Amino acid sequence: MINRPTQYLLNIGHAIDHMFLLIFATAVTSIATEFGIGRWEDLMPYSVPVFLFFGLGSIPAGRLGDHWGRRPMMIVFFFGMGAAAFLVSAATSPTMMAVALAVLGTFASIYHPVGIPMLVQGALRPGWAIGVNGLVGNLGVAAAAVATGFLVKYFGWRMAFVVPGIVSMVCGVLFAMYASKEVAAPAKKRAASAAPPLGAIARLLLIMTLAATTSSLLFNFSTTSNYEMLADRFQAITTDPAQIGMMLGMVYAVASLTQLVVGNLIDKHSLRTIYMSVIGLQVIVLMLAATMHGWMFYALQLLIMVTIFGAVPFTDAMMVRFVDDSMRSRVSGVRLAVSLAASSLAVWLVGPLVKQAGFSFLLWVMAGISVVTLLIVSRLPGPGHQLGGGIGSRA
Repeated sequence: MINRPTQYLLNIGHAIDHMFLLIFATAVTSIATEFGIGRWEDLMPYSVPVFLFFGLGSIPAGRLGDHWGRRPMMIVFFFGMGAAAFLVSAATSPTMMAVALAVLGTFASIYHPVGIPMLVQGALRPGWAIGVNGLVGNLGVAAAAVATGFLVKYFGWRMAFVVPGIVSMVCGVLFAMYASKEVAAPAKKRAASAAPPLGAIARLLLIMTLAATTSSLLFNFSTTSNYEMLADRFQAITTDPAQIGMMLGMVYAVASLTQLVVGNLIDKHSLRTIYMSVIGLQVIVLMLAATMHGWMFYALQLLIMVTIFGAVPFTDAMMVRFVDDSMRSRVSGVRLAVSLAASSLAVWLVGPLVKQAGFSFLLWVMAGISVVTLLIVSRLPGPGHQLGGGIGSRA
């Protein structure tokens, strides 16, 4: 089991990971103005590389995490994220921005296949650990909205990258000083349990990957468009970027608490039942939000993020339940590479989709994706179908 400082820094690392990925989406209007681009939607496709490399980089990151060690990979993560943020802040054109964001995405890809397996190894309550980690990660999403809004307003968009970059570097120093030492790389340790049947694990991995892909599509569609969507639906009330950022940050902060509830339930109840309940609610609130404006939309946006954030812990929980620690980083890396690379399509589509059809159409598209997620989750094993050692006997 890892020590307390390692737990704290791994959770902070999750916040950094998500925050850095969304600074651009929050500051895109200001960046577009400085670059001489008339509409923010036309600049959004240049952010696709950050999410594409965020996915593709997961495979080598996972392999290095299992074979070289998770501790050294996390040190690379913290320092790499800081350096990449400085590089983004120095961009002077859309092309330079795309290249710098690709570098940022590459370092960001380290966290999920390395940091989360490191966090749950030996944990007595993995579901709760995943829930807390998800909460902190989504507080990073909230921080992106709040901090970026204020930094852009008072210091400019470049400082919105520089300040978090410094924070990441400091965390890297602390991690190198205080993180638990590894006796051996995970792949060099003896497997803790017998391998489940190949057909069963292949089916489960397919379900996990498909569910992660649709969930990632929704996560990217929402988090990369929420700021501009709220500004559009609230334009009769306020256009202050700092105020809109604060309101969106409150949505993220409150919605993040859902992961604590979900994490606790995962340790005690059927994973499939809880997952389907969350996604069922998601379908309903997305359809309702497509027709709303003002404060009613704001309330529904909160519920949308409650269901999107609430769905995040499930794929990690399945990984802990069904995959031995000696290979979790590699399996997680493959799953993430497929799901995140595919979901980067959402980032490319947001700008053109909203420009041509508006935010209501985007919300209907998201509702359709949510229905697909519900169908996929229904194929999960039911109670009593245990495929290997993990967080409990309930599937």
